[in-house]
Amino acid sequence: MGSADSKLNFRKAVIQLTTKTQPVEATDDAFWDQFWADTATSVQDVFALVPAAEIRAVREESPSNLATLCYKAVEKLVQGAESGCHSEKERQVVLNCSRLLTRVLPYIFEDPDWRGFFWSTVPGAGRGGGEEDDETARPLAESLLLAIADLLFCPDFTVQSHRRNNVDSAEDVRSLDSCEYIWEAGVGFAHSPQPNSIHDMNRMELLKLLLTCFSEAMYLPPSPESGSTNPWVQFFCSTENRHALPLFTSLLNTVCAYDPVGYGIPYNHLLFSDYREPLVEEAAQVLIVTLDHDSATSTTCTVDGTTTGTAMDDAEPPGPENLFVNYLSRIHREEDFQFILKGIARLLSNPLLQTYLPNSTKKIQFHQELLVLFWKLCDFNKKFLFFVLKSSDVLDILVPILYFLNDARADQSRVGLMHIGVFILLLLSGERNFGVRLNKPYSVRVPMDIPVFTGTHADLLIVVFHKIVTSGHQRLQPLFDCLLTIVVNVSPYLKSLSMVTANKLLHLLEAFSTTWFLFSASQNHHLVFFLLEVFNNIIQYQFDGNSNLVYAIIRKRGVFHQLANLPTDPPSIHKALQRRRKTPEPLSRAGSQEGASMEGSRPAAPAEPGTLKTSLVATPGIDKLTEKSQVSEDGTLRSLEPESQSSSAEGSPSEGEPSQTWREQRRLSSASASGQWNPTSDWILSWKSKLPLQTIMRLLQVLVPQVEKICIDKGLTDESEILRFLQHGTLVGLLPVPHPILIRKYQANSGTAVWFRTYMWGVIYLRNVDPPIWYDTDVKLFEIQRV
Repeated sequence: MGSADSKLNFRKAVIQLTTKTQPVEATDDAFWDQFWADTATSVQDVFALVPAAEIRAVREESPSNLATLCYKAVEKLVQGAESGCHSEKERQVVLNCSRLLTRVLPYIFEDPDWRGFFWSTVPGAGRGGGEEDDETARPLAESLLLAIADLLFCPDFTVQSHRRNNVDSAEDVRSLDSCEYIWEAGVGFAHSPQPNSIHDMNRMELLKLLLTCFSEAMYLPPSPESGSTNPWVQFFCSTENRHALPLFTSLLNTVCAYDPVGYGIPYNHLLFSDYREPLVEEAAQVLIVTLDHDSATSTTCTVDGTTTGTAMDDAEPPGPENLFVNYLSRIHREEDFQFILKGIARLLSNPLLQTYLPNSTKKIQFHQELLVLFWKLCDFNKKFLFFVLKSSDVLDILVPILYFLNDARADQSRVGLMHIGVFILLLLSGERNFGVRLNKPYSVRVPMDIPVFTGTHADLLIVVFHKIVTSGHQRLQPLFDCLLTIVVNVSPYLKSLSMVTANKLLHLLEAFSTTWFLFSASQNHHLVFFLLEVFNNIIQYQFDGNSNLVYAIIRKRGVFHQLANLPTDPPSIHKALQRRRKTPEPLSRAGSQEGASMEGSRPAAPAEPGTLKTSLVATPGIDKLTEKSQVSEDGTLRSLEPESQSSSAEGSPSEGEPSQTWREQRRLSSASASGQWNPTSDWILSWKSKLPLQTIMRLLQVLVPQVEKICIDKGLTDESEILRFLQHGTLVGLLPVPHPILIRKYQANSGTAVWFRTYMWGVIYLRNVDPPIWYDTDVKLFEIQRV
């Protein structure tokens, strides 16, 4: 039958379903088979031929028919899984049912009255009073999920058959050991099966349905409670699913082994269409959703590396119920870590390759899913985190992240991408090794819209952060605390900053220490504390080698004197705020000598008008996001217990930690945005007295007269002579006793768990446009907005 006929027949069936007012019996196979038996309709056809309005109409006007349709479609999938789909006809039925369910499920989820339907054991309508014998029956959702899992390891349908003898002895699906059918070599599996585009397409369709099942989470409003367990994910990732391990491994390996360049030949992708990419995208999305697990509430201790013969660490404790999270947290072999890290780094760097060999490789679009996956790996598997930081391979993750941050900084539709990039860097910066790795020289490879500099990866990081602060979208202001916390965390380990970077740091201090900025919001002064802490760390721990920074501090010494003499009387406060009303510019770009940007770079562009974006929940303040630890003499970290009340006034001057009122104000910072914040003299005095200026003032006191003397004696205006003097100078014995190094380590909390959930589903919603699975349904987890 031609495809036009089959579409027509399918459409007729849909019309019959929407116009029937009487319930159709579940046993009326002649009617129900029209939907899947004789048709060959693509998923795009199904979306076109089953309009949203008609699904809603059946749901409202003849609910029993919608229930029977779902029940029958699931029944067909279960039958296909049990029989093993040996004939082409059976495979077609499975695909048709899968597409139909993908179309219908979001409309079941959007109606609260229907939400329990798939979890009820009543097998659809039209079975008068048959419930008694159904005591042991599974809920429909469980039958559906188990059938999908079985079908994903179905020989000759989604995996290569291992059959050697005659055709009759078909592999028994029930006894099949799916661990021998893992889709791709990598973690825990050495054999790489022959690529098969038809298997790839079939897997992709089934994963699309699986993702749609999991998407019930989109129809619940964001709250710490709502997300903790998604019943679909919970069941699918439990011991009930006998394919959990091979499927987890298949998804992870499929993503990490993917090479979009295609056999290393440039421009290859223009000759061959790539069936792998849609599968890899789907696999990445399913993987991050199954790993949506609030690590703050669960006890996931990562276990010690007692190497057993398996890819998963077998040592106790058993870890979380969610087997995907459990397996992820127990990967421990070096070669597995290497495979995962290399794969993610290769894929994240892919968009950067575009910039200097345009179109030479296929440009992938799923970098946001990869960043979420990388985050989960580091968050759930501390051994992986340490492996990443053990070598300079971490820089292969850092450079793409900085590229994305710089590229997306002006685009309000990519605020979520900015957040996840910064969160990953915050997590990495809590480890000493990250700061040490940043000292590796950076040789310019990627054209980026930033000033040209010669220096290290630390210079790259600070120059990009400066660009985000001074020319990013205003919605990024909540991230400033995070950006500066990262710089504080790495500062004790930075051996030598370039002059460009030193000037950028001082420009930030200038911008943040103007009176109107300090007084115009309750937490702005905190940014100054962070920057002073950066300067103190470098002066105390990395003075030798940082003559550029010392020179910049001497040149801009006025800023430090201004801070020390900050006015606190009401008339001055009033005057500063008057200036604020005249200049609503977020931060002045004046005073930052912007050098020429790198060759071949394009400026960061704002979002195109009309771009769709999804709303995000607010992220917790930096005090909730991080936990302070002190670095001991031997380099170990000692956690500092958070003060019970605002006793930080007695703390050492270098702490400059916000008091309770700051935390309160932080919650009300939306109020401050509308101009309700009124600073008082007492408030300014409360933190001004704690500004950690002693070390810098002492440095200026010692060095400024010496530098001035050189200038007078030699009539110098040339800075190289002064820099040479500073390089050989020393302040040993002249500075205050070095303060202990404070590291603010990321700590998991329910606030970030909710943020990740909304961000992740927002990305998945926007990326699934062909077919548009959730488009125009009533999602509650976020709002869809147009720029």
